[in-house]
Amino acid sequence: MSQSATATAPPRRIAALALPALVVLAAEPLYVLVDTAVVGHLGRMPLAALAVGGTVMTLTAWLGTVLAYGITGRAARRFGSGDRAAAVAEGVQASWLALAVGVLVALGMQVGGGALARTLAGGGGDVAGAAAQWLRIAALGAPGLLVAAAGNGWLRGIQDTRRPLLFVLAPNLLSALLCPVLVYPAGLGLVGSAVANAIAQTISGGLFAAALVRERVSLRPRPRLIRQQLVLSRDLLVRGLAFQASFLSATAVAARFGAAAVGAHQIALQLWFFTALILDALAIAAQALIGAALGAGDAAGARALARRFTLLGGVCGVGFAVLIAAGAGVVPSWFSSDPQVQEQATVAWPWFVAMQPLAGVVFALDGVLIGAGDVRYLRNLTIVAALGGFLPAIWLAYGLDLGLGGIWAGLTLFVVLRLAALLLRLRTGGWVVVGAVR
Repeated sequence: MSQSATATAPPRRIAALALPALVVLAAEPLYVLVDTAVVGHLGRMPLAALAVGGTVMTLTAWLGTVLAYGITGRAARRFGSGDRAAAVAEGVQASWLALAVGVLVALGMQVGGGALARTLAGGGGDVAGAAAQWLRIAALGAPGLLVAAAGNGWLRGIQDTRRPLLFVLAPNLLSALLCPVLVYPAGLGLVGSAVANAIAQTISGGLFAAALVRERVSLRPRPRLIRQQLVLSRDLLVRGLAFQASFLSATAVAARFGAAAVGAHQIALQLWFFTALILDALAIAAQALIGAALGAGDAAGARALARRFTLLGGVCGVGFAVLIAAGAGVVPSWFSSDPQVQEQATVAWPWFVAMQPLAGVVFALDGVLIGAGDVRYLRNLTIVAALGGFLPAIWLAYGLDLGLGGIWAGLTLFVVLRLAALLLRLRTGGWVVVGAVR
C-alpha cells in the first residue's frame, strides 16, 4: 500500500477493514450462543457446567484479543514502512508467544481444571465434575485459539482482511454443525460440545499457521522481538484488567440494590458490550491504518486519519443513541417480562443513550492510540479513570442509595474522563511517533 493510499483512507477502505473485522469479532459470541442452545436442551446441570467451563475459555479468548490488538499496530508499522517481510516476522514471533501460552493453558487445565471448576462452581458436586471434564477437553484447543488470535493481528496489520474472515468463519461453522451431532446422535452429551470447540480452535490455528509458512519468512523464534511484544501485551492486559474490575464492581453494587436492579443492569450492560463489539471493528481499522501511516513516516496523514476516525466514531455513536432511545419502551421487554426489571431499566436508559456518542469517539481513539503503539498512555489513563472516577462514583452511589441511576452515572463519568484525556492526547500529538516500530 502506498503512503498516499494509507493517508487518505477513503470510507470504502475503512469499511473494507472494519466490516470483516466485525464479522470475525462476532463469530465467537455467535458460536457460543449456538453451543449454549445445544447444551441447554440437555438439562440444567450440563448448562451450568458449560457456563463454568466457558468462563475460563472466554478469559483465554480475551488474552488472545489482547495479543491481537498489540500485534496489529506493530505489524502495520512494518508494513507501512514498506517492509512486508518484517511485518510478517512480527506475526511469526507473536505466534510463537501465542503457542507457548496456549500450551501452558492446555496443560494447566489438565492439572488444575478440577480445582478451578470446583472454585467457580462453589464447591464439588455434579456441576463441578462436569465442568472440569468439559474444560480439560476444550482447553486442548487453547493453542489453536491463541495462534488464531495472533494470526488475526498480523494479517490485519498487513491489510489482509479476506483470510482472517475465512480462517475464523469456516472452523466456527464446522463446529456449529458438529456440536449438535456429537452431543445428540453420537451420544457424547456435554463432552461433544468440548470436542467440537477444541476441533474448531485447532483447525483455525492451523490455518493461520499455514498462512505464515506460505509467506516464506524465517520461522525461527527471536527472543528480543517476543520480549517487546510481551511488554506491549502486558500494558494492554493491565488496561483490560482495570476494565474487568470496574464492570465486576458495578454488577456487585447493582446486586445490592435488589434483584430487579441487577437484572436491569445486566440488560443494559450486555447491550453496551454489543455496541462496543461493533465499535471495536472501527477501532481495529484505526489500528491498521494509523500504524501503517506512522510506519510510512507520514505524521500528517496519521493525524488526518485520527480526525477522520474521531468523526466516524462520533457518527456511529449518535446512530446507536438514536436507535437505543427509540427502543427505550420496547427493548427491555425482550429480555425480561418482569415489570420491576423493566422499570429499573428505564432508570439506566437515559445514561445509556447519552453515553453512546461519547463512547463512539472513545473507542475510535483507543484504536488510534493502539495503532500508534501508545498503549502505556492508554493503560495509565484507564487505571486513573477507573480508580479516580468510576469506582469511587459507583460505591458512592451505593452509600447514598442512588440506585441504578447512580451506577450508570458513574459509568458515564468513566467514559467522560477517558474522552477528555484522549482528546487532549490527540491535540498534543504525543502519540505521533513515526518509524517502523515504537
